[in-house]
Amino acid sequence: MTSPIAAVSLTEPMDELADKLGRSFGEYGFAVVQDHGIDPDLIARAEDMSRRFFALPEDVKRRYFIAGGGGARGYTPFKTEIAKGYDKKDLKEFWHVGRTLPEGDPLAQYMAPNIWPEEIDGFRATFEALYTEFEKAGGKILRALAIHLGLKPDWFDATVDKGNSVMRLLHYPPIENADGAVRAAPHGDINTITLLLGAEEAGLELLSKQGEWIPVQPPKGALAVNIGDMLSRLTNDRLRSTIHQVRNPEGEGARRSRYSMPFFLHFRPDFVIETLPSCIDEAHPDQYPESLTAHDFLAIRLKEIGLM
Repeated sequence: MTSPIAAVSLTEPMDELADKLGRSFGEYGFAVVQDHGIDPDLIARAEDMSRRFFALPEDVKRRYFIAGGGGARGYTPFKTEIAKGYDKKDLKEFWHVGRTLPEGDPLAQYMAPNIWPEEIDGFRATFEALYTEFEKAGGKILRALAIHLGLKPDWFDATVDKGNSVMRLLHYPPIENADGAVRAAPHGDINTITLLLGAEEAGLELLSKQGEWIPVQPPKGALAVNIGDMLSRLTNDRLRSTIHQVRNPEGEGARRSRYSMPFFLHFRPDFVIETLPSCIDEAHPDQYPESLTAHDFLAIRLKEIGLM
């Protein structure tokens, strides 16, 4: 089945981009974004380093696991995370890179310092650079969404300034004795928007409004971008967070690893999520009358998926 999700380019005029992204996110919760401005050579270096890290011996990788850290930084071992409402742990392992804050920053209480593997030269420089580029691309997308929502183009700038964003290096090993588990069980993302590199291999699917699983398979180098629960809540589900999964491959594909790099763009921890007045009317009453901070929302969800 071919994906019906149209691709957009970040080089398009902003009004056109806002309209196309808004319609795609409203219908599917997803969009495919090309010409995003992230250097292909940087992406290639990052992909190579990700593969090299996950190829390290298990005992070496586990040196970078932070017990009690909620998976916020460093390594999270295979079969740790569990989708909300499921009893089988996902068939994946991952590494998290977060924001590097200046010493003494008051937001440091919400964001742990990064750790870096000693075994791979250039790892820190590469992924700090990629983190910055993901933020730039995400900022352009948020400006388009602000226009779509009838807000000032820079409305989201302050909400994500020093946001608790996380870049995840993902490895789904070859399938062995799945025992009913899948690479990523159906779930919605927690954050504001997710920008995903490496989704060109079949497996990522979204659940449509009609209850059908639709493939999300962007061309190589393009981003699959989706709405997270925080932004869905802020917009009273006008921009909707869509359930999605990474299904297990069959045949030869089951014997291969799958790699990807999602960037979970988050609001600032102290940003208060309360429904935008422009997204409430008689036909769409406020579904989320209770406000809460982005940090509190994140803490609730991390407990639900087994990371805290």
